[in-house]
Amino acid sequence: IIQDAVEFARLGLVIVDEQHRFGVAQRLALRAKARNAAEGARDFQPHQLMMSATPIPRTLAMTYYADLDVSTIDELPPGRTPILTKLISDARREEVIGRVREAALTGRQVYWVCPLIEESETLQLQTAVETYETLVAALPELNVGLVHGRLAPAEKAEVMDAFTRNEVQLLVATTVIEVGVDVPNASLMVIEHAERFGLAQLHQLRGRVGRGSAASVCVLLYTGPLSITARARLQTMRETTDGFEIARRDLEIRGPGEFLGARQSGAAMLRFADLEQDGWLIEPAREAAAHLLEKYPDVVTQHLARWLGAREQYLKA
Repeated sequence: IIQDAVEFARLGLVIVDEQHRFGVAQRLALRAKARNAAEGARDFQPHQLMMSATPIPRTLAMTYYADLDVSTIDELPPGRTPILTKLISDARREEVIGRVREAALTGRQVYWVCPLIEESETLQLQTAVETYETLVAALPELNVGLVHGRLAPAEKAEVMDAFTRNEVQLLVATTVIEVGVDVPNASLMVIEHAERFGLAQLHQLRGRVGRGSAASVCVLLYTGPLSITARARLQTMRETTDGFEIARRDLEIRGPGEFLGARQSGAAMLRFADLEQDGWLIEPAREAAAHLLEKYPDVVTQHLARWLGAREQYLKA
């Protein structure tokens, strides 16, 4: 629906689910369609509802700085159990495979997630195909499935349906299972090369387990040595399952990016303020801005033109 060829008659409400999966330019393009539909009304803006389990750094920072109303759902759905997260070195892979066998033989199901489909010339990582072959050989008593983005939709659906019916006990997958997969009987997840994933993606993947009443475990299998940033990400995953706390730490680790640009993480472009050190100033600054807009709109317009140019549109994405 973001493509140029798609036109709306009267677009008044935009709901963006999994907001962290979209770029700034994509969100702006959808807003522009609403403006075009309003017979060229330049100031027309649709209502927006953005939803995310783990807001990316720029989005979380915008909840602090921008004029956004925020609602937080901070409890698990009924019947869900907290997920225990463990960090385990790749050197203990055989132990993890043994844990997978035990879980499957007690009637539970398991995900094993890999970052790549096939071998790469530049990255020395375990691939989904290689891992699938290894696990089929190591666990002959289990039915092992493989799903990744290069499968035809019908093949992918067939494997996922078999997993849903518990005909497949162990599913080797890439991140195609990140969203839209609900198998309550799956209570163990192993994420291969967890140090290669971002926090939002790790949290989304982990959310595939813990959907039933059984205690669930997520094993983050990592290969050392870890960088300082990778260690901070994995420790965050071990310490909390709260999506907004994970987002806050992601903001600390990566920075908020550009409020007046498309970069969604990295060092902030603010000249004076710092989100962490000067957080107490945000509310007074917001009140002062409202006062200036009401009393001195012409001065505000000149100020914005001086500092923002035509970039204020980015604050709407």
